[in-house]
Amino acid sequence: MPYNPEIHHRRSIRLKGYDYSQIGAYFVTICTHHRNCLFGEIVDGEMKLNTNGEVARGCWLSIPRHFQSVELDEFLIMPNHVHGIIIIVNSEAKQDFSQSFSDGKGEALAKQDFSQSFSDGKGEALANFNYQQQQNLSSQCFAPTVPGIKQVKINGTKPQSLAAIIQNYKSVSTRRVNRINKAQGNVIWQRNFHEHIIRNEEELKNIRQYIVNNPINWAEDEENPVNVN
Repeated sequence: MPYNPEIHHRRSIRLKGYDYSQIGAYFVTICTHHRNCLFGEIVDGEMKLNTNGEVARGCWLSIPRHFQSVELDEFLIMPNHVHGIIIIVNSEAKQDFSQSFSDGKGEALAKQDFSQSFSDGKGEALANFNYQQQQNLSSQCFAPTVPGIKQVKINGTKPQSLAAIIQNYKSVSTRRVNRINKAQGNVIWQRNFHEHIIRNEEELKNIRQYIVNNPINWAEDEENPVNVN
């Protein structure tokens, strides 16, 4: 089934009882405050980042430096939101994929070669892993589809959890954007964020494609301020 953003990621309430610090692949959307278009514009179906957008992109790529258990997959900075796939892995899995981050790009996890498709600003290029590497990570990363989810009681934000990762990204990017704009205390992001637990290979593939196609579909995107009632 084609990826449907209305079904798959327009949720802001976390799954009750789910431990968002455990190994898993998560599709995340973070929106700007009041959907302000702070990061650039769509031109001929491609995202053109401004200085704020470059800062947002750089901060996203730096997430693994702050969270050693995190790998980044496909992501895209849009005019007023960020789409990204975050993978929480264990230290053993981390070492298998560390080479893909040697040049600071931070993208990972495709058995297909998407590098040409994502050049020219249409998406962030994925590292070219072979089939066995893809299978190794897939066996560890996808969220459980059967009962038995570890129950946790969270008081505040759990360290190393998805919420902690997003909070850190928002905080760092807000400081840097305000610094370059010589502003102080400006609110950049909405308070919450949307997430979806990726459960299988097909869903991962569809979400990747959805992210890549986002600029082309900007005119119909519900995050586009023009479409807000």
